[in-house]
This record gives sequence, structure tokens and C-alpha cells, in this order.
Amino acid sequence: MKRICFLFNHDQIHQLAHSLPIALALAARGEHHITLAYVRDAVRAEIARQADPALLAKMELVQLDLKRGGSQALAGLLERIVPATKLLIYRDNLDFFRSFDAVVVSEKTTLLLKTRYGLDNLKLIHTRHGAGDRAIGFNPESAGFDLVLVAGPKIRDRLIADAGLRPEQLAMVGYSKFDLCAKNRFADQFPAPERPVVIYNPHPSPRLSSWFRDGAKVLAAFRNQDRYNLIFAPHMMLFERKWVVTVDPPSLARVVPPGPEYAREPRIHIDTGSAASSDMSYTNRADIYLGDVSSQVYEFLRVPRPCLFLNSHGVDWRDDPNYLHWQAGPVLESAEGLLDQIDAAVAARNDYAAAQEALIAATFSLTDRPSAERAADAITDFLEGHTRG
Repeated sequence: MKRICFLFNHDQIHQLAHSLPIALALAARGEHHITLAYVRDAVRAEIARQADPALLAKMELVQLDLKRGGSQALAGLLERIVPATKLLIYRDNLDFFRSFDAVVVSEKTTLLLKTRYGLDNLKLIHTRHGAGDRAIGFNPESAGFDLVLVAGPKIRDRLIADAGLRPEQLAMVGYSKFDLCAKNRFADQFPAPERPVVIYNPHPSPRLSSWFRDGAKVLAAFRNQDRYNLIFAPHMMLFERKWVVTVDPPSLARVVPPGPEYAREPRIHIDTGSAASSDMSYTNRADIYLGDVSSQVYEFLRVPRPCLFLNSHGVDWRDDPNYLHWQAGPVLESAEGLLDQIDAAVAARNDYAAAQEALIAATFSLTDRPSAERAADAITDFLEGHTRG
């Protein structure tokens, strides 16, 4: 029996569904000791909301904290700008991490356990989060994991080509978030629910997001019109802090939230951070996707529908693998005449049907077997030294 820790060291809850289903699948088998380690109370509440209580009872839940004194003071000083708690958690809980055979995570800061703190015997398993195309998902850091679980051939091939992973470091298992979230659907209360629903889903990074240049124009376009309803559900980290700081690409910007007038607009639903903004409730409900570089477009395209993308930074995106998803619909250079542009995208949806089908086939390796079960197989085989097919 192996000791496996699923670590949820996140500022928000949006990465939870990319690894929790795998923990539940392993717990159901009863072959290993499974621990769920979390830092923030909101993550613990989301675990309880999404997990089967009977399976949750088969696992150990542990809340990690910072050591009193220096770490807590430093985190309190820096947390408004950077995720200091997230980084200090590793240093302050090394004995805890040493007690496991493997730690399963959806993000990359956990590599500090090896690169900075020397826990070389600990196996680190990466589930990734999302199935998008941004370059940061394929940087050389990925090769630091002992095992990487990938959703489909697009990601496998690019990790080998761009990040230098060996084929034996990878297991193609599908997309376990679908096991947990595919049936979620927003129960809207729009006064005219028969109107098509657009989801606007901007990314937080100032150098990639459409929000900072075009966001206000997008929201304004949906006021005082009778053609569409709008769900404004950005990446939940966009408004997490007053300033957005990203490392790759390096960027810093002050974030201005939507004005109070939009909260009173019945044809616009605004959600800047609830569970629904990351559990597919909105992408399943919407009829049309409007965004930039968020990987949620692939969750939306699980059922092909019209898409539009805002090129707010004048990117030369054609033939750039970081913008592969922009093949799924028209790419707009500005938000001018947005509603007419949406009308045109809906009318031209058949022109993009083949491209959307090809993108989904490359992104998700889905079979009759749940993806979480396939991931549980891959982890067990890896830890027991079996050869994966």
C-alpha cells in the first residue's frame, strides 16, 4: 500500500476538479492510503461540495498551515500582490511531505520540494489543469515531474517536443474534470431566457487577456439590447487581488472591476469567483463563447457551438500553437460592433465545424471508461513499477 497525497495548495478553487476525481477513484479501490491536503477553508468546502461523502470518509483530510512568526508575517506582508502563502507552505511542511510515496498536484510550484528542498525520493505526479494551448503549459518545468497525466495527444506531443519530456513520463488518461462536472448547468434567471446566451470568459494575465483593453466595451455592448443574454464569468483569479501579477509572461496591472450599473442589468449575469465559474456550469449553459486564451474554451467545445476570440494585443496568431484554439471561430481585432460580430459568428458556425471537431479530437482522449479511472490506473502502475500501454 502506497501513501499518496493529493495537494490542493491553491489561492482559489478552480484547479480542484482536475485532480479530486482521481483521488476519489483511488479511494474507491481501497488499495492505497489517500490524503487530501489543503490550505484554504474555501477549498475544503469545495471538496465537501463535490465529493461523494462515502468516498470522502475513506480518505484523510489535512489542513496545512504556515509556522507562526516569520512565515505568517511574511505572507501577511506580500499576499496582496503575490501568492506568498502558497510558496511558503512547502518550506513549513517538509516533514509532512516526506511521509508520502507520491504527491499529486495540478500546478507546478510543488516542484520546489525537489528543486529547493531536496525531497528527491518523493514522486511528484502532475495532473495539469485545463487543456489549453498557452506556452506556460509546455515549458521545461514540466519535465521535473516523475509522471504527467495528459488529456490527449495534442498535449502529449507538445510536452515531448517543447518541454523535453520522455514518452515514459507521460500517461494519456483523458479529462477527469468531465467525470465530475459534465452535467453541471447554470439555472439562469434571465427575464428572456429564450435569447441566446453568450459567455464572456477573459483570462487574468494582463499581456494575454482581453479584459484590460476591451472588457468594458464588451459589457457595455450587452446593455440596453434585446438580442442576447450575457454571462460574464472571467477566470476567477482576475479579480482575486487589486493587482494582477503573472510570471509567464511577466506582467503587472491594476484590475478595475465592473461598475455597479452592471449588477442591476437583468440581461447580464456577473460572477467573478463562485464555484459555478469553474465547474462548467456556465460553459454548459452558454450558446456562444467569447474569450481570449482561457482553456475553458475546450470545455465549452465539448459540445461544438459558435466561438469568438478577442485579439486585444494584436498578436500574429496564425500558425502559433499557443493560439491553436483560435481556429475554432472568428478572431476580432476590437470589440467594436460586437453584437453584429456575434450574429455573423452564429451564421458562420458551420464554417468552423471541421476545425472544432479536429481540435476536440486532438485535445481529449475520451473512451467509455471514465478518465479518473484511467488516471488512477496510471498512478498505480507507475508507483508499482508496471509498464503502461
